Amino acid sequence: MAYNAVETITRKRDGGKLSDDQIRWLIDAYTKGAIADEQMSALAMAVYFQGLDDRELSTWMNAMIASGDSMSFKGLGRFAVDKHSTGGVGDKITLILAPLVAACGAAVPQLSGRGLGHTGGTLDKMEAISGWRADLTDAEMRAQLSDIGAVICAAGAGLCPADKKLYALRDVTGTVESIPLICASIMSKKIAEGASGLVLDVKVGSGAFMKTPERARELATRMVGLGKAAGVATVALLTDMSTPLGLTAGNALEVAEAVEVLAGGGPQDVIDITLALAREMLAMAGIAEDPAVVLASGQAMDVWRAMVRAQGGDPDAPLPVAAHCQDVIADTDGYVTSLDALAVGVASWRLGAGRARKEDPVQAGAGVKLHAKPGDRVAKGDALMTLYTDTPQRFTDALDALAGAVVIGDTPVAPRPMVIERIA
Repeated sequence: MAYNAVETITRKRDGGKLSDDQIRWLIDAYTKGAIADEQMSALAMAVYFQGLDDRELSTWMNAMIASGDSMSFKGLGRFAVDKHSTGGVGDKITLILAPLVAACGAAVPQLSGRGLGHTGGTLDKMEAISGWRADLTDAEMRAQLSDIGAVICAAGAGLCPADKKLYALRDVTGTVESIPLICASIMSKKIAEGASGLVLDVKVGSGAFMKTPERARELATRMVGLGKAAGVATVALLTDMSTPLGLTAGNALEVAEAVEVLAGGGPQDVIDITLALAREMLAMAGIAEDPAVVLASGQAMDVWRAMVRAQGGDPDAPLPVAAHCQDVIADTDGYVTSLDALAVGVASWRLGAGRARKEDPVQAGAGVKLHAKPGDRVAKGDALMTLYTDTPQRFTDALDALAGAVVIGDTPVAPRPMVIERIA
């Protein structure tokens, strides 16, 4: 049967269902350039308002997988398990989690991306390390997984090319927040990647794409369903992103904090989420190791150093430091009762740690270091946070983003649970 773009757009616009063949035709034609960006933009907006049911979503995702290559990690001798975060502020968990889970005996093929907007990108963080390279061949990736057990790298150009085109389009057409399109984007890449297990870290709160538990639960439930239907063991944790994770947001700043955790220190919230995700990944792999014990032993640090070296990086090289810094000062005594993650993420972005367009450069040393978080007591005149950038004219816009971000009250607040819910 012949299909055309206009009929497909209007059917979805009016609330109709797209057939499996129609969806497969659509994704294939768009990937090959037979459907124009303006037509796919209209369809993405129709999906944003009308949604995709479970059948449509499954077909859409599988068509995106079929648009390119798929990988397999059979024969490694280790269970391959991956983690994906939906993005947040100060989320440096992958940098600790990949070597930790590898040190426990699993293989962790962590195909990661770059930051866009207020959420940081794992590859940008890793590229703050002198000499480190993100682009590996499939053979290099497999060899590193076999030898070391973990790899953090960019996805190859052949993996889900339909997603690359559609993701860029969604970013400039106001359709990023569509739950079906998020599901298809994440899960097509993760299933094409070929891991046998997947743990999803679905962020909830002001610094996340999903602002409410209800929206996060819907996203997590649909992604878990897609993973299981594809034969991949899949679990999701809903985790708090109302406050930045850890005490840093920015590329080199977050690498330093991740190394601090690997060395046996670091902020408790980062440790707690890392261990919660590690336990899920190890349970999938059938590994009985306690990740807390392995982290304390230093074995994860050994894997981290080997990972960095294997990709040309120097784990002993000093990390970049921004040329300029400025403190944000408390104007009263009291307890920090809230610290808005979105505001900190936007400030870090405006300081140069993030990008507005995919082709923009980032500053390795730019970002925000926090000195107080909810529950902490502060005195008037204390530094609440320090801002870092190579371009001091950026301070004004960063400070504008932080207006009202820190609330100081008379009574301390109880710590929020980091893991809100588990969906399996």
